[in-house]
Amino acid sequence: MKFNTKTIHAGQKPEETSGAVMPPIFQTSTYAQEAPNKHKGYDYARVGNPTRTALEQMIAGLEGADEAACFSSGVAAMDALMKMLRPGDHVVTTNDLYGGSYRLFTKVFEPYGIDFTFVDMTDIGKVESAITDQTKLMWIETPTNPLLRVVDIKALSDLAKENDILTVVDNTFASPYLQRPLELGADAVLHSATKYLAGHSDVIHGAVASSNKEIMENLRFQTKTSGAVPGPMDCYLTLRGIKTLSVRVQRSVENAKQIAEFLDNHPKVGSVNYPGLPSHPQHELASRQMDDFGAMLSFTLKDDSIEAAVNFMSNTEIFTLAESLGGVESLISHPASMTHGSIPKEVREKAGLQDSLIRISVGIEDAEDLIADLDQAF
Repeated sequence: MKFNTKTIHAGQKPEETSGAVMPPIFQTSTYAQEAPNKHKGYDYARVGNPTRTALEQMIAGLEGADEAACFSSGVAAMDALMKMLRPGDHVVTTNDLYGGSYRLFTKVFEPYGIDFTFVDMTDIGKVESAITDQTKLMWIETPTNPLLRVVDIKALSDLAKENDILTVVDNTFASPYLQRPLELGADAVLHSATKYLAGHSDVIHGAVASSNKEIMENLRFQTKTSGAVPGPMDCYLTLRGIKTLSVRVQRSVENAKQIAEFLDNHPKVGSVNYPGLPSHPQHELASRQMDDFGAMLSFTLKDDSIEAAVNFMSNTEIFTLAESLGGVESLISHPASMTHGSIPKEVREKAGLQDSLIRISVGIEDAEDLIADLDQAF
């Protein structure tokens, strides 16, 4: 089954009792049992819900996984994965990391004795040097947020397997339409499904897909025990959003390519971070690893100041100044003060995140209108 067909049919079948083509919203907290522990597959909605099951089967199908588990947000999914670790365990991850991930790692799990090393994961040698006898997990983000660096998933997965280390790939920026990490050797793939999977900026959702039974058993335990599960309406909205994933992302990617070229040639722009540009350091890797280059990009201004960035973003009319990404509308944001504000300035700058860096999530509007909006904002 080709991917575009999977977004409609993967793991799906008409609802058994009514024949409904779309899974109904099972808005219930509990289920009748014929006898204690004798039920029709569900007993309590924290543990499972038919609408959630339909979505999990869809996401597993898109990522080529045996199973998927859904959560109330992307960071809730991360939290559940991190709870597999124990004090003294070590994690290697990228130094160009989403601010919410950095905050969860350093403010929640470090105090519990989990150690983290942040390195440039585009350099395999640096990753290998960071591995210790206590390393249990390699947390990969690619393309990275917000510098759009591309990490070699296969090479790192091979390295991890040689050292008996699990690999998790945050696939939020690419979506399974553009990149499927499990096919490249990763053990699990995570999504903030709030973004491209749901796609309409109207739901908060997270998911993990994997064929590793130990990982999935742990995640099922966490959903039952910690309870960070999504409601049935959120699952329904995400499932509905996935139906148009292919057409939405493809249109956004086509727009992003044109915008990247426009910015790359603008006299007021310092640099543009977009894997689709031949000048991008990992352009060739992205060409091999991804089916296309994505709809996220970032750029700096020649006037590298927060004031210049804020002035520019305040002048856009079609681009909305807001956090998040992956919706049908184009968004613009300032990572240093918004999505990555929780990362200390010296840490941000060491990773290459400048004060004037502007991040764009390209939507499905007309590319000419988007370019004209950026042009007048300059």
